[in-house]
Amino acid sequence: MSEINNRRAAAAGKLSSERIDALLVSHLPNVRYLTGFTGSHAMLLLGRNSATLYTDPRYDLQASAQCDCPVRIAKGPLLTEVVKEIRRRRFRRVGIESERLSYQQGIEFRSALRRQAEIKPVAALVESLRAIKSASERKAIRAAVELNSKAFETVMRRFRPGMTERSLAAEIAFEMRNLGADGEAFPTIVASRAHSALPHAEPRGVRIQSGGFLLVDMGAALNGYASDMTRTMYVGHPGQRAKDLYAAVLEAQLAAIDAVKPGVPAASVDAAARAVLQRRGLGGYFRHSTGHGLGLEIHEMPRLGANCDTLLEPGMAVTIEPGAYVPGFGGVRIEDTVLVTGRGCEILTPTPKELVVLTV
Repeated sequence: MSEINNRRAAAAGKLSSERIDALLVSHLPNVRYLTGFTGSHAMLLLGRNSATLYTDPRYDLQASAQCDCPVRIAKGPLLTEVVKEIRRRRFRRVGIESERLSYQQGIEFRSALRRQAEIKPVAALVESLRAIKSASERKAIRAAVELNSKAFETVMRRFRPGMTERSLAAEIAFEMRNLGADGEAFPTIVASRAHSALPHAEPRGVRIQSGGFLLVDMGAALNGYASDMTRTMYVGHPGQRAKDLYAAVLEAQLAAIDAVKPGVPAASVDAAARAVLQRRGLGGYFRHSTGHGLGLEIHEMPRLGANCDTLLEPGMAVTIEPGAYVPGFGGVRIEDTVLVTGRGCEILTPTPKELVVLTV
């Protein structure tokens, strides 16, 4: 069996425990994971012994080329064709991706199947499978990470003070494409000086000037798989306060990486980073979780947060990205993509982490 066939078999094997006859897969990354289809409009009806992809006439040739399961081309709403198949196969209990199907689609689906089938919300059935990456997925993520780092290093060699945050972000996006990426995995964050204290700052048309941090958070998508990396530099000559802030975040990041091992609760990784920053008097400036899974999407299971009891398993690809953000002064975040292995973890991100000083 092909890898995609194995994925569908694994997902179908979970239908019995959910007590459903079929699952309507509506989230496009899940559809891609189970079929290989990369179009922008599709649904998959997955039964215990069947799978049918539904899309529209724009994707007739593409779907036939990419999928090894039956394909139905719908000239109207996809749900209408899905309902016909459910009736034809006499499915009595059909699961829907409760966090993915829109409210309106849910209403229409229930109404169309009234008296024919019971609809049951199902959470994260496919996502739980996606959390463990296969050998081919690990290879794809590694390639995306390496391309991302190469783009960063190439662009930063061209950096000159006086560039705007927006122009630096645009150069990064261009260089990713130039190196062969599908595109950005998410909009690149470039934030300088006090603006770097916003964890998800948007690049501005403001010139990057001496005397503060320069934070770059970027990710390339390659063959559908995402990478994610943050590096924080200093423009000019950093004072002791800036050096101490950077050192504290780096120590927290290394502590979190050291905590990544199979069988460890995700919350323990977050706690390792948070303990360092708390000891350094920066606990109140760490305003997000320590990391997240990534793959076909930039945010996947598991979340590495304070209340996440998911046990790490070999094959999980996660980010480790603690930060400290001081209003009016600036912020530091250091992020790597790491792979959980049988004994610990492998850092995939090759870009060095010592504080880089960009001279003026």
